[in-house]
Amino acid sequence: MQSAILDTQTKKRQKLTHLIDSAIAAVSQLKSDENLLFIEQVAALLAHTFQSGNKVLIAGNGGSLCDASHFAEELTGIFYQKRRALPAIVLSEPGHLTCTANDLGYEWVFHRGVEAYGKKNDLFIGLSTSGNSLSIIRAFEKAKELEMKTVAFLGKDGGKIRGMADLEMIIFGFPKSDRDQEAHMSAMHMIIELMEDLLFGEKNNAPLF
Repeated sequence: MQSAILDTQTKKRQKLTHLIDSAIAAVSQLKSDENLLFIEQVAALLAHTFQSGNKVLIAGNGGSLCDASHFAEELTGIFYQKRRALPAIVLSEPGHLTCTANDLGYEWVFHRGVEAYGKKNDLFIGLSTSGNSLSIIRAFEKAKELEMKTVAFLGKDGGKIRGMADLEMIIFGFPKSDRDQEAHMSAMHMIIELMEDLLFGEKNNAPLF
């Protein structure tokens, strides 16, 4: 009996260790030359967008919508520095989403949000771990039509969205979305910190708490 309990505990610990290793492997992809350049370029694009008086629109589905919301609140709220709020909107208002989905179809929910709020030289950021979310594809199409700048956070092989955005990052090799989303969030935090340095300087760049 004791042996069976120990065997079960060992298997659980092995699974947990494997999960931790996979999470590390996903985030480690950020160290590739391609992804380092992506992080630097998106930080610079964010800084330029805000310096130019433009705003950021962000969208995703499910867990990616939660990540999009997190990204937006780090910009409108406080991240590392005490600085002014930066204009970022996550396309998540329930009335809009349900009205559009009910009347036109879910694939149009973010397209309509971009149409409502976007203008030339604003920035649209779309998150899709499959790369095939039709609602995000439609949003990128509208953003391009409005001559907005675009950034994509993707997983798997990038799917149909691969190549649609001005800048894109793809986290390869994971069958489900969790590892992709964890790497995306790590990249977003790094992007925001670099962006704050560009906009406000590094002298106050220390955690508030």
